[in-house]
Amino acid sequence: MCACVVLVVGMVAAVNLAVPMLAAGALHPSASALVWIVDTYVIVFACLVIPGGAAGDRFGRKGVLLAGLGLFAAGALLSAVAPDVVFLLAGRALTGVGAAAVLPNSLAVLLHAVPPEKKASTIATWASMTGIGGVLGNVGGGLVLTAGSWRWLFAAVVPLALGTAALVARTAPVSSRHDRRLDPVSAVLLVGASVALLVGIVQGPEAGWGSAVVVTGFAGAAVLFAAWTFAELRAEHPLLDPRLFRIAGLRSACLGMTTIFFGMFALFYVNASFLQYAKGFGVLGTGLGIIPLTVPIILGGRHAGPLARRIGLDTTVALAFAFVVGGLLGLSTSDAETPYAGYAAWLVVTGIGVTLALPTLSGVIAGSLPPDRAGVGTGLQATTREFGSALGVAVIGTVMTAKFAAALPPDVRGAHTVAEALAKTSRAHDVVTAFVEGADAGLRVVGIAVLVLGVLVVAESKVSQGARTR
Repeated sequence: MCACVVLVVGMVAAVNLAVPMLAAGALHPSASALVWIVDTYVIVFACLVIPGGAAGDRFGRKGVLLAGLGLFAAGALLSAVAPDVVFLLAGRALTGVGAAAVLPNSLAVLLHAVPPEKKASTIATWASMTGIGGVLGNVGGGLVLTAGSWRWLFAAVVPLALGTAALVARTAPVSSRHDRRLDPVSAVLLVGASVALLVGIVQGPEAGWGSAVVVTGFAGAAVLFAAWTFAELRAEHPLLDPRLFRIAGLRSACLGMTTIFFGMFALFYVNASFLQYAKGFGVLGTGLGIIPLTVPIILGGRHAGPLARRIGLDTTVALAFAFVVGGLLGLSTSDAETPYAGYAAWLVVTGIGVTLALPTLSGVIAGSLPPDRAGVGTGLQATTREFGSALGVAVIGTVMTAKFAAALPPDVRGAHTVAEALAKTSRAHDVVTAFVEGADAGLRVVGIAVLVLGVLVVAESKVSQGARTR
């Protein structure tokens, strides 16, 4: 089950390393297409993870888990052989559907398989795999991409998914089924609303913020989110009851989790290209280059809980956001001349913030719901993480593209990717300088957004705690 988690989470991280190869490859994706190649998997994953858990309850967790691994392999294979961007995006979407079936059911199978006294440690081990998956995705993805083609990254996933499926088929127990109602209409509305929102964000720099596609995207997102809320409120057994967000502590923790992953995956998206374009790292070096961020997570995760009990929940969350914001803004001062040691130090600062935030906010989400709704809490955590990740990539990709295009020399204006600009000029230094300006601007915008949202999270948490004490 841990291997299943590492596989689906690792894919989120690994694909960022392939962005420069994709940009320079035969498919010639635009800047917005590059963002969609990363985000399609993440947004489908985020929106379907709760329905994926419900499908496991109804049709059998082991069976749905195996089906998810099969879809994951099929999507990766389609991505590996894609003749154009449309097929690549279809493959990424199919892989996201598979991941949404895998993640919740891997935990459900585990909890069915272990005795009650081991469930707490089992959940902790399973949760730690999300962090380890990110590390292994970067390192493993870097190793695979040294073969020289982004296609190898997706091709390598196919035997991994099929091998994991064989292990699941052999070792996982069959659990009882529950007559849990599925609501495909709500799931489709949520996916549609999320995609429409990303269309508005991602297409802005290329199509223009007042263009029909962007305005339609934002308007469509508002209408579809409203329709989803209405449908869930009327459902007898909603998959994700919007009324849960009346719980102020749950609301603030979900916003906090979304914000932390918004900042972290925006950084992952920029880091992969920054280390390759600006610092001249190879793909393996780039995969290893993010490790300083994970060191605090690996070494300090077990200390976050005791610290929160000692200094208080709000203080811990405030410190977490302070470190993440400080790290992002510090990284925004980096350029091609910045020593890697200085860059790595800011990664560590960001990692300290993530280390403080994740277990603290996870505990609040789990503790805000009664025991019989623990599955909803797990689904909420997965949804907020992946949704924040998708938004982070979309926002930083949008800001970076706009600033990069504006900073290019006049003779290459109109280019939206580094590969496109380099094909038009021999002045590689000017192109890289424009890219660094775009990356730094993106990190500053994301850092400020995390700061504003972090203040809202802490303020709402204080209000909710004050209301409980009265």
